[in-house]
Amino acid sequence: MALPIEDYALISDCHSAALVGLNGSIDWLCLPRYDSASMFGALLGDENHGRWLLAPADPDAIATRRYDGDTFVLSTLWTTSTGQVEVLDFMPHGDGRADLVRRVRGITGTVTMTQDLRIRFGYATTIPWVRQLKGESVHGLVAIAGPDAIVVRGPALRASDHRHESHFDVPAGEIVDAQMTWYRSHREIPPAIDIDEAYRSTLSWWQSWASRCSHDGPLHAQVVRSMLVLRALTHERTGGIVAAATTSLPEQFGGTRNWDYRYVWLRDASLTLEVLLSHGYEMEADAWRAWLLRAIAGDPGDVQIMYGLSGERYLPERELTSLPGYNGAAPVRVGNGAVDQFQSDVIGEVMVALHAARAAGVHETEFSWPLQRALMSFLEKNWHRADQGIWEVRGAAREFTHSRVMVWAAFDRAVRGIEECGLDGPLERWKALRAEVRADIETHGFNENLGSYVQYYGSTEVDASLLVLPQVGFCASTDPRMLGTVAAIEANLMHDGLLLRYRTAARVDGLPPGEHPFLACSFWLVEQYASSGRIDDANTLMNRLLGFVNDVGLLSEEYDVANGHQAGNTPQALSHLALVRAADAIVASLASPTRVLAS
Repeated sequence: MALPIEDYALISDCHSAALVGLNGSIDWLCLPRYDSASMFGALLGDENHGRWLLAPADPDAIATRRYDGDTFVLSTLWTTSTGQVEVLDFMPHGDGRADLVRRVRGITGTVTMTQDLRIRFGYATTIPWVRQLKGESVHGLVAIAGPDAIVVRGPALRASDHRHESHFDVPAGEIVDAQMTWYRSHREIPPAIDIDEAYRSTLSWWQSWASRCSHDGPLHAQVVRSMLVLRALTHERTGGIVAAATTSLPEQFGGTRNWDYRYVWLRDASLTLEVLLSHGYEMEADAWRAWLLRAIAGDPGDVQIMYGLSGERYLPERELTSLPGYNGAAPVRVGNGAVDQFQSDVIGEVMVALHAARAAGVHETEFSWPLQRALMSFLEKNWHRADQGIWEVRGAAREFTHSRVMVWAAFDRAVRGIEECGLDGPLERWKALRAEVRADIETHGFNENLGSYVQYYGSTEVDASLLVLPQVGFCASTDPRMLGTVAAIEANLMHDGLLLRYRTAARVDGLPPGEHPFLACSFWLVEQYASSGRIDDANTLMNRLLGFVNDVGLLSEEYDVANGHQAGNTPQALSHLALVRAADAIVASLASPTRVLAS
């Protein structure tokens, strides 16, 4: 059985990532990319679906862990009845390979360690052919199945019923290393790495990157960790930013709301771009913009809401039978059917992010503005269309108010590109369309009787995505209509002190009702509180939300307040970028209590 979601820590080399459990078991690993098939899949099943356990043999051993400074080098201190050891888990950065290192260092006494290695390539569909590594002074084995191969070097492993295990003693002062390298099976076995050098260079790289974060405030440490998560989820070579490192962790335990988040959503990536820009990471923002322009190049009518890490368009959703699901929550899905949806808000997200890049001094390329103009031409003809909205509902398409606001934001940023940045375009036509969309929203997206904006035209429901309206400048956070919307959201979507996205009982999403509060939405409420002068409420809610991060500062998508567990895919980029925005808003409100975000 998998551990609670909050018991997993992330390690990453900015090409892929692994989840390491508090019990010392790596239960999720896909190589060489975040979206590759898993080779350790116990997270979505049990140990027989693949894992690498390295822990004291003492069943009563106690683990405490932390990251080694502002890095993704994980340090776990094990205390047993016979002594203490430290295990360092990390994926070396910058060597262009797919390596994973597990270093055991004896601290006091002598501790007997145990290894249990179960390799299951292809989402646990394949048990590899394994042989001992020949011709080297260290112990090792090679495992091959189809296109995948790994070489494992370290303490001698012996075979036992489709797994490999070992026991070894680590006295105080001694170091025992294990390293694993994935490679394509038709190539030669890669040589061992210099672990000391890999450790030093990996520490240095992460610490250098984190030191550039420009945020001054009482939540500096939490902001830096969240920025590090966003970097860890960004593919170094392509610039694509995945929404999370996992697939199919349930939003409703035991339910079917299980989705694959190991892809690049234009919406989430655009929001990440804005956060990177606002904290001094112009180079990373430029790389992401280059990814975006490559991905959406072509006929604007073909723009998708999400892509693969290199801009792949074909991401069909399918259900796996080889993995039973997190504690039985089936199905396990690979790919995502939302790739075929029309979501008009994503064009707005892209235009907002690219305007922020211009404002930060990121220069236009020769085709970046022409491509944006093409997107706007498409939007001119299609902004009236109903869509699936920000939450990718699988029910009927509707005229979602948030989507229409993002259409407004797209025209607004196009107009500002001309007026503020000297770009060329049909200024008067876009200004007229901006005004037309605003009038449409105020007429059909606001319910006078409720005193609130509504989830979609004709509805009496509210939606947490309405909290985005001030963020994109559609209205001020202190606007009476916005304050009425906040009151309606508090009255209808607050659950155990946190916000739901919407009432699933209304069945707008076409799925069985029931899910937990969505963490990003509550961070949006913190931002709204702070920017509208409710600083005490902002701080109270922020402190509560920060109490839901796990022991190494990670957040998943949702939180089960009643049972005290994280829920949904992890770590979630949207949760962490919303945390950063909320922390920034609190700092800004303290500096200028009467500040208004938009006019």
